[in-house]
Amino acid sequence: GLGFNIVGGTDQQYVSNDSSIYVSRIKKDGAAYLDGRLQEGDKILAVNGRDLKDLRHKDAVELFRNAGCDVSLKIQRRLQPQNGPVGHRGDGEPGGLPLAAILVPGLALAAAAVWILLRYRQRM
Repeated sequence: GLGFNIVGGTDQQYVSNDSSIYVSRIKKDGAAYLDGRLQEGDKILAVNGRDLKDLRHKDAVELFRNAGCDVSLKIQRRLQPQNGPVGHRGDGEPGGLPLAAILVPGLALAAAAVWILLRYRQRM
């Protein structure tokens, strides 16, 4: 396969009032993962020039299965995060910068400033 899962379609709308096809998961070591351009949450507009508009989910899946070896995807990158599984990285970690990556350097800087201040006061 192409190494990713999709959601959506006219019969299984993933986004309210939108029957588009979206990438829900990219499988580790699959073709899409190794290529690196496709991202979870991307809207797929066309496969090999065939528009995905107004397709049922199973018909879209069939298009991907019969796409061949050289596959061309026209996608629209998702700009705003949405609730639900789209955008979930699947590795147990939420997206974004971990809180510790902000707090630890900040606390270290504050501790160094307090230490310098105390040393300066002792010399006076």
